[in-house]
Amino acid sequence: MKGRLAAGSVVAVLVAGPARAQDRFAPPAPQNEYGMENNVPVPMRDGVTLAADLYLPKSAAGRFPVILLRTPYNKDSYRGSTGPAEFFAARGFAVVSQDVRGKWSSDGEYQVQSHDRDDGYDTMEWIARQPWSNGKVGTYGCSYLGEVQILLAGARHPNHAAAVPQAAAGGLGSAGGYWSGFGAYENGVFSLSSAFGWFLGAGAKDKNPAPPDRFEFATVLRSRPSIEMVKRVGGPRSDFEDFLRHRPGDRYWATQGYATDSTRFDVPAIHVNSWLDYGAEQTLALFNLFKRNAVSPKARDNQYVIISPTSHCASERATEHTVVGERDMGDARLGYWSIYLAWFDYWLKGIGDGVEAMPKVQYYVTGLNAWRSSNVWPVPEMKPVSYYLASGKAANGGSGDGRLSLAAGTRAGKDTVSVDPANPFPSRGGTICCTGNPADQPGVFDQADLEQRTDLLVYTTPPLGAPVTVAGPVRAKLFVSTETRDADIAAKLIDVTPDGKSWNVVDGIARLRLRNGADKPELVEPGRVYEIEVNLKSIAHQFKAGHRIRLHLAGSNFPQWELNSHTGGNIYDETEYLPTRTTIHFGPARPSALLLPVVPK
Repeated sequence: MKGRLAAGSVVAVLVAGPARAQDRFAPPAPQNEYGMENNVPVPMRDGVTLAADLYLPKSAAGRFPVILLRTPYNKDSYRGSTGPAEFFAARGFAVVSQDVRGKWSSDGEYQVQSHDRDDGYDTMEWIARQPWSNGKVGTYGCSYLGEVQILLAGARHPNHAAAVPQAAAGGLGSAGGYWSGFGAYENGVFSLSSAFGWFLGAGAKDKNPAPPDRFEFATVLRSRPSIEMVKRVGGPRSDFEDFLRHRPGDRYWATQGYATDSTRFDVPAIHVNSWLDYGAEQTLALFNLFKRNAVSPKARDNQYVIISPTSHCASERATEHTVVGERDMGDARLGYWSIYLAWFDYWLKGIGDGVEAMPKVQYYVTGLNAWRSSNVWPVPEMKPVSYYLASGKAANGGSGDGRLSLAAGTRAGKDTVSVDPANPFPSRGGTICCTGNPADQPGVFDQADLEQRTDLLVYTTPPLGAPVTVAGPVRAKLFVSTETRDADIAAKLIDVTPDGKSWNVVDGIARLRLRNGADKPELVEPGRVYEIEVNLKSIAHQFKAGHRIRLHLAGSNFPQWELNSHTGGNIYDETEYLPTRTTIHFGPARPSALLLPVVPK
């Protein structure tokens, strides 16, 4: 169905002919015909009217269980909402697909997620009153459509019976000290390329903004001050400047309704994300938070999580050869649509047993290329193992002699890396998403050529005599000093294959001024040594026998994350950036180490 329909128009939609034989990964066969009414008005508490498309099964008259999708991406054409709407409507559910406030056919002023908690609640109220609703509402959707589910879950509407939030890590606020805030920040550092690309289009306040003239992404991303990037290319009105200006801990983020450590929940949920998408660790944290802060046994005992090896919102599109970046991740398929249908059949229709027999945690182990399961996360058999940093002469570049060892160092030493904002260490692959820039692709890529740069410290184990499997949070505990009032440490875990390729596994960044927490900035004293932790996020990966484990440390990972100005200033409004030199200290008194969550064979 293409094009815009007049408000109130009704379209009859027929399902396909007889269903072909189903394999275990294929979607369950359609069950009924359905009709669709476009732009149904839904009133909010403040008088603003939002527009929704209503899909109703035609198999029988009566009241139906309801699936709610809320999107800023155009309910009429966005496959992330129209596809699922058609899927569920053809299987006995009423579906309400709604443009969020200020977007497309809905009235009001758009501000990223600031109204979504209340608007979602009011939409639930409206659904519960409709003659076609049985009063049980499930929510579904990926990315923004997942994050609004997290916000709504915190409001605990009594009719919110089940949820499937996918790639919804941005719904996590201050809980656990993450301060994710729509995915705009990681460890307190602004996700520059992703935010810039998203606000240029999808994040516009105007409903039909003129696209900016052609420009070079690389040039604009390096321009200063960064807060003027969107304006510099003639981009639309948006919240980009507010997102940059208001750092984690600012009261601005409290208005969005993101999950805090005190938020309570009362909805069963299947949390879905991917290792090569933004926020797999945050999704795992949300899974635990929903369980820990549940107000009822129903919610506490019915939290599930699935982590695939794909990129953004691509779990359901996995194939027998799931390629993410340059690497084949193997057969990463799972019967997602059967799982989702069984989930909503149980909670909204009272049919079947939901997913009672399914493990609470299903996660894909890259490298091994296989699914594994547990009932808790982190997996109970996981043990943090320290791989200590050391070098003889210097660890700079791939030709240096930096090493990782299970034995603690007996000799004090240090490695120094230069950081030049005019020539930052570049991003390649990883968990980047939504940039709009063809040069910034997520996934796994060979990093070997980057190891020729001397503004990179490289630490490596000898070839492994047996496989090492990790599943859990990856951290680097480092003793660091720098010449300026602030600096960044960008870390990357690498799997080195026998043919010399260096494949990225997971990465992270730490800002020295945020060593006490993303919301507790404190500048450093030049030359003083500080102990810091770099959060490289969570992963499940097997390093095979004969491979080597490697750690990259640099002063930037750009443009995935904003550059540090090194001045101690605001960064976003500065035009002068200072070069610096940052030193990693190691040895008995300063045991810098990579901490891997190792699980037994």
